[in-house]
Amino acid sequence: MWTTERRQPETLAGNRRGHIAFVLRLSKRGRLTVCLLVGLAILVMSGCRQDMAETGRIKPLEPSPVFDDHRSARPLVPGTVARDQLWADEAVYTGRTNNAPVTALPVPLTLALVKEGRERFEIFCAPCHGRTGYGDGMVVQRGFRPPPSYHTDRLRQVPIGHFFAVMTYGYGNMPDYAAQVTPEERWAIAAYIRALQLSQDAKVATLPEPDRLKIEQTK
Repeated sequence: MWTTERRQPETLAGNRRGHIAFVLRLSKRGRLTVCLLVGLAILVMSGCRQDMAETGRIKPLEPSPVFDDHRSARPLVPGTVARDQLWADEAVYTGRTNNAPVTALPVPLTLALVKEGRERFEIFCAPCHGRTGYGDGMVVQRGFRPPPSYHTDRLRQVPIGHFFAVMTYGYGNMPDYAAQVTPEERWAIAAYIRALQLSQDAKVATLPEPDRLKIEQTK
């Protein structure tokens, strides 16, 4: 049975004497075997260091003897495509075809797209360009160099791919917004810019008849 009583010192001393007597009674071969086993155990325990549990690592730009060119930073395998970056449609993801800006919106024009473009425009563009695109945003009112108005003849006539390129690469004092705005959102903003331009330069003859009649009645 198990007991919680502490052993008396005399009992412990007796056990130690018994162990010593057992070793002394071993033959010469037995003592040699015990020594070999103890030595083997020490060798095994000394080999189980933490280094075996940790894999080697290479610091950035540190040379590596593994490769012929001694570079630890390896180039990507040809044809590698990052997740969500399979940009197979050149017009959609670059805004260009045949090395020229696209002249037509390469994504379906829907009300949802224009609404998304307005939301993104008012977040990222309106601080400089103003909410109506005249280049009078709050940043400009506080002293920043004004951008050109969207309602000039030049920007009314540029291909829509121009706006996509400016958002992607920047232009003049404007930095690029490629990190903040996805390609799909850039097209939504471009579509909304076209809507702003139309809103400020619409011809009465092109309006629906009810709207045209309202305008004529106010004259």
